[in-house]
Amino acid sequence: MIEVKDVTKRFGEIVALDRVSFTVREGEVVGFLGPNGAGKTTAMRIITGYMPPSEGSVTINGQDVFEHPYEVKKRIGYLPEHPPLYLDMTVKEYLEFASELRGMRGREVKRAVEQVVELCGISHVTGRLAGNLSKGYRQRLGLAQALVHDPEVLVLDEPTVGLDPKQIVEIRELIKNLGKEKTIILSTHVLQEVTTICESVIIINNGRILLSERLDRLSERFVDSIRFVVKIHRPEALDKERLLKLDGILSIDSLTEDIFEIKTIGVEVGSIIADEIVSMGAGLVELRSEGISLEDIFIKVVTENVVY
Repeated sequence: MIEVKDVTKRFGEIVALDRVSFTVREGEVVGFLGPNGAGKTTAMRIITGYMPPSEGSVTINGQDVFEHPYEVKKRIGYLPEHPPLYLDMTVKEYLEFASELRGMRGREVKRAVEQVVELCGISHVTGRLAGNLSKGYRQRLGLAQALVHDPEVLVLDEPTVGLDPKQIVEIRELIKNLGKEKTIILSTHVLQEVTTICESVIIINNGRILLSERLDRLSERFVDSIRFVVKIHRPEALDKERLLKLDGILSIDSLTEDIFEIKTIGVEVGSIIADEIVSMGAGLVELRSEGISLEDIFIKVVTENVVY
């Protein structure tokens, strides 16, 4: 569906993207992760045809974004980090305007607006000025304009930034439902967003793609790093320094008074941890391995800054 091949973007002497390549399959929801300034927004602007690359190509369904811009843009809905709203228009007027920009006319416009305001939960504010909407509703309106022409592909740049917790949950649920029918690239630095919504993850740093993988295969790629959650009956008897001296133990952190997280290298150390805790008389109640978290993987990949 989306193929980004050897894309480089230079701004003078600054290289914002350095030979970036990745593929997004049809119907896939992909989380685009990276620190601030990593190149996420630049990549998204190139994918949507907002700006050209210095080198490389982007194709949507086999059509080059810059050789066939009108055809490709019919297939794409784009929500920038700051929604492109006309604040002196009402919600209805703005969506009608967005529909007409997409080539719709007459009843087609009316039908498209009715569908998208219902889908995005803004049907009760269609008469209000966009400038008078809350941040959450402006974000919904921005998403509505990206959806008004029923595109096959959605490109969403930080769709929940600046929202309150309730609004974040609502927008995430909306995007998750959209992912059942559309191909979505979701740029974010909120890792929970990726684990909640996405099937795959791409990690970018300093303009380079460091990792591209399905979420359900990440643990296999980083099997050497395992987290154990340990619950004990007598926490005062737990000797952390003694455990840290064991081979393969990286760190020990308290989650609650009697529950601890132990990060290790290799699953083989699980039985060793159990034996040590028992010998301390700490009263081992539970020990389970949880694999490496997306947060751990992200920090590891970005810190090492090497391609996986």
